[in-house]
Amino acid sequence: MARTPMAQLSPADQERLRALRRMKAVALGALVFMAVVFVLAFAFQERMGWLAYVRAAAEGGMVGALADWFAVTALFRRPLGLPIPHTAIIPSRKDEIGRTLGEFVETNFLAADVVRTKLASTAIARRAGEWLRERPHAERIGAEGATIATAVLNALSDDDVRDLIADLAREHLVAPEWGPPAGTWLEKIIEAEAHHGAVDLAVESIGRWLEANAESFTGLVSRRLPGWVPKLAHRFVDDTVYNEAIKFIHAVQADPRHPARIAIDGYLSRLADNLQHDPATREKLENAKASLFDSPRVGALAAEAWNTAKNGLLTALADPESALRRRAASALQEVGERLTTDAALQHRVDTWVSDAAVFLVDRYRHDIASIITDTVERWDPAETTEKIELMVGRDLQYIRLNGTFVGALAGLAIFTIAHALIPGV
Repeated sequence: MARTPMAQLSPADQERLRALRRMKAVALGALVFMAVVFVLAFAFQERMGWLAYVRAAAEGGMVGALADWFAVTALFRRPLGLPIPHTAIIPSRKDEIGRTLGEFVETNFLAADVVRTKLASTAIARRAGEWLRERPHAERIGAEGATIATAVLNALSDDDVRDLIADLAREHLVAPEWGPPAGTWLEKIIEAEAHHGAVDLAVESIGRWLEANAESFTGLVSRRLPGWVPKLAHRFVDDTVYNEAIKFIHAVQADPRHPARIAIDGYLSRLADNLQHDPATREKLENAKASLFDSPRVGALAAEAWNTAKNGLLTALADPESALRRRAASALQEVGERLTTDAALQHRVDTWVSDAAVFLVDRYRHDIASIITDTVERWDPAETTEKIELMVGRDLQYIRLNGTFVGALAGLAIFTIAHALIPGV
């Protein structure tokens, strides 16, 4: 039977091959035994009449053994190499068997009602939750997810990612006009007086800076005075400018209706209107935007940001004790806990899984079943015969053995009935 060397078979197939050979030897031994009994009984039946019954039993046993040997052998090869019709069924009809098996699986196992009934009887969400809420299991899923994410990140081309980011930025940030949306947004802020807090913060920051940097005013104005002005006047002028600046800031801070605040409100209102309706202002904003995004420095910063983010992710994914991995495991445990205790969530998940499985089966069951057909078609006929014979050949040898004994009983029964009905035969 075996064209494939024993060394190339799996341990299980090697054991099947040994069992097959043993059963073939037993079946052949039974045939030889019947032949020996037939010869002896035929030779001595004239002396001992009862041996005629033994001969008839042995004769029937040989016929049954040979018939079943022929039937079993015809499944896998041509008996004695003779071109007998309807023999070597498996190798000659391999492709048809594969198609039939695929159709059988498609019709009886990949039917929507079969899949839905099976899934309905399985508490998928609850069982998954019970498994997932265990910390080692959650960490295992997290580790597998980290491995997949690492492989994806390493497979990504940095240049392609940067180009993608640039394309997305250009499509969603650069290409749309900023003026009208920015003007509308600014107008709503002004109407809600939400910008007052920002103005207060700016004024306060300026006041703190002035108080901490009085020396910055030294020579700020005095250096522009004529040379004949006394030095004492220089100091007086600088101090006066500094003190007036301080007074101005304090006045702005104290008075919500200070002219400076009103001027800022007016400027922002005009800017909001111009951004929406003034072509010149909108063009300036668009030019500034284009200059910013076309700047090589901005491109370099984007590339650097991607490299930093990627390296950080890879480092976190590789470290089982990283905050990312720990949070992922904790999140998975929480999901498992909810799946175990939340009946409504269980129902939603079970329904979703069932619907998804039924959808996939309905749409792709022919493609799934075709895997069987295509796989069998690619198999070599001789190898296919060997595979199938290894799987079922041992049981088929029992058919030969049973045929031997059933044939013997049939031969004995026929001979006995014939003698009973036709005396003297």
